[in-house]
Amino acid sequence: MDEETRRQVAIFRFGVIHDFVGGVRLDHGERERLVKQKAGRKYEIPFSPKTRLSRSTILRWVSLYQQGGGRLQSLYPGGRSDEGKSRAMDEETACALIGLRKELPRATVSFLIHQMEKRGLATPGAPLSPTTVWRFLNRQGLMHLGERSPEDRRKFEAELPNDIWQSDSMHGPMVEESGKRRKTYLFAFLDDQSRLVPHAEFYLGEALDSYLDAFRKALLRRGLPRKLYVDNGAAFRSKHLEHIAACLGVALIHSRPYCPQGKGKIERFFRTLRDQFLSGFGGKTLEDLNLALDCWLRDIYHIRPHSSTGQSPLKRFCDHMECIRTAPKELDDFFRNSARRRVAKDRTVSLNGRLYEAPVALIGKQVLLLYHSKEPQRVEVLSNQKSYGLLTLVDLHVNCRVRRDKGSRIEISSSSGKYQGGRLWAGEDEQ
Repeated sequence: MDEETRRQVAIFRFGVIHDFVGGVRLDHGERERLVKQKAGRKYEIPFSPKTRLSRSTILRWVSLYQQGGGRLQSLYPGGRSDEGKSRAMDEETACALIGLRKELPRATVSFLIHQMEKRGLATPGAPLSPTTVWRFLNRQGLMHLGERSPEDRRKFEAELPNDIWQSDSMHGPMVEESGKRRKTYLFAFLDDQSRLVPHAEFYLGEALDSYLDAFRKALLRRGLPRKLYVDNGAAFRSKHLEHIAACLGVALIHSRPYCPQGKGKIERFFRTLRDQFLSGFGGKTLEDLNLALDCWLRDIYHIRPHSSTGQSPLKRFCDHMECIRTAPKELDDFFRNSARRRVAKDRTVSLNGRLYEAPVALIGKQVLLLYHSKEPQRVEVLSNQKSYGLLTLVDLHVNCRVRRDKGSRIEISSSSGKYQGGRLWAGEDEQ
């Protein structure tokens, strides 16, 4: 597996075990009940045809994460023992099986296998097993037909502050920006237990950068949540967001598509914000809008008793301050983007249209670059999870005067590069 594949698998594994390593102590009975519950459900496991996890696998991941000091890298998978060998079903057979299933939507697995062999659609010498066919079709959503049975929906509330944050976006009012009318978008976070808003801010776009900026500010203000419950929008499905959350020990949970019932609390907050704040807003600029929003949250929403809890959000949140996990001092480093590059023979690597110089020891190697888009001068380079410090931007004029001996020792010439009049050799006084 390459680095990106191993990282995605580790993020999935953390999502499974976060209840055991999130800082909440579980007694033996509760722990066993939770393990049994997780082992009994189905998963979409990255890069694997399996849909179930055994009890021993879940506990082994918990042990690896704890022994690794809570680092995401401790959940990276090792190499496969069957790497390079053929799988149970090749791509042509899989495509043929999907087509046959669509043709015969109510056929049994055994009848499908019989038709695959009869029509010559299966690869010769590779017999299909009922288990393999059933698992494959089930993952494609082609096994369960008919109407779904009614679901058991129940109200829920987190036990403590920062156990669960709900987060979503909302279309905001028009504002003036550079002489033009621009639409705004609100990104907000809501603590499930107290209904306190860790942070809410309007932006001129709904891209990932805006959401990550709001998320970072929420963490700095109110600490780290144990779970972050989000929608399925593009910003919330970002691999970068998944990596940030997993490295901070925050479980990222997505609501099911077309199922808004689980986001009732933050949707209710948005309705309150429209009725009680936006209806009376009279400003014109984005700065006016966010300043007024901060004042409304601080002076009205956070100190007024909530209709569901009977307490003000701020008081309910502060009653259990001992449970709050503060954000790490180097929080900005967790929000850095990453890119993989290979160092060229001239020690350079390219990133976002800029050339950087890497250490000599990294020539020809694949490296990981960590950077902030708005700070091109601060790019950290890693190789085999070891940091080699910050890269320097290439200065072609300085490199023009660099001399190196056989030991790669550098000497910068003090010559000003003055025109020599076309002479091949300059005089001693000019050298």
